[in-house]
Amino acid sequence: MRLIARLVRGAFALLLAIPAGAAVLLAALVLDPVASVWLTRGAMAGLDAGLSDLAAGLPPESLPLLIAGLAQASFVLLAVPPTLVALIGETLRLRGLSWYGGACALLTAALPWLARGAVRPGGAGQVAAEARITAILFVTGASAGLVYWLVAARRRDASAIRLGSPGIDRTP
Repeated sequence: MRLIARLVRGAFALLLAIPAGAAVLLAALVLDPVASVWLTRGAMAGLDAGLSDLAAGLPPESLPLLIAGLAQASFVLLAVPPTLVALIGETLRLRGLSWYGGACALLTAALPWLARGAVRPGGAGQVAAEARITAILFVTGASAGLVYWLVAARRRDASAIRLGSPGIDRTP
């Protein structure tokens, strides 16, 4: 019965953590001036591609591809890190805020670098812009991990601290 309760609480926590990360990412992309310029340029490039297809008399094939690419990137950045961190944390009985917030933040910030596989050559401006985007993704992951911890692991973390074992729950 406790296993079912943990699974339900974990699933509910993920249902709250993923939209929280998405909200923080959206707010950061809109409020940060560098990210806002990057987002505007991407939107303008997509709009230009769609309008050029329409002007040539072709069906707008780039729009569904753009939407599919954004959905895939959003899933990888917003759903995979909290889910993976939650699975590892629940399996290893890690209950600390530092685990959920820190691991989710590091994984979310590292995903674009891992997917790309290499550093792009560029000037100092491009490196600074990529560092800002990495910081935004770090904060996004940290917020998702914090929400997961608040819903699923906070009470168990408090009981583990009372037992003298901070961050690890040794109860069966």
